[in-house]
Amino acid sequence: MIDQILGGLISWLENVISGLGAWAIIGIMALESCNIPIPSEATLPFAGYLVSLGKMNFHIVSWASAFGCLLGSIVSYYIGYFGGRKFVEKYGKYFFVTKDDLEEADKWVDKYGDWAFFICRMLPIIRTFISLPAGILKARKRTFFFLTFLGSLIWSYALVYAGVKLGQHLDVVLPLWHKFDGLIIITCITLGCIYIYKHIKKLKNN
Repeated sequence: MIDQILGGLISWLENVISGLGAWAIIGIMALESCNIPIPSEATLPFAGYLVSLGKMNFHIVSWASAFGCLLGSIVSYYIGYFGGRKFVEKYGKYFFVTKDDLEEADKWVDKYGDWAFFICRMLPIIRTFISLPAGILKARKRTFFFLTFLGSLIWSYALVYAGVKLGQHLDVVLPLWHKFDGLIIITCITLGCIYIYKHIKKLKNN
């Protein structure tokens, strides 16, 4: 069962990325950094798998990913910059952003200053939303964009590398998945539902 699901995902990604190449990576990562919850934790390892097949270049994928993150972050930054906190608090739900997301990002900025943008670019979930508070706080543009790109580049290299290693050892991993495919699917669906439920609940309470 799990190999059929993986096969479908891999086939879809192969078609999209093979057709658009690095542009597909740029687009997907730009959407993620523009507050659209498309997890790079899924996208980039699959891109790494394609690298292991020789269909893409490791460095091109990683740099394209970081560049996409930067583009999406610029858009998100200016939404916060021109809209201000009240705008984001009122309309943030349309960008999948809650007050809790903003407050969490604020804590990182208060604690680490400009370096929060670098650190948060390598953290799941919060990396998607950190640009909005940066814009609201009117963080220095050059510093923010530089640290955003640098953090995203490290994050991208790490996830693509993980995908390369996964692809190289797929013959070892798949038999393990076969033994626990049902449990894996149920766990993933359950965790996904919990995440969506909590996020919708937060939006309703804001």
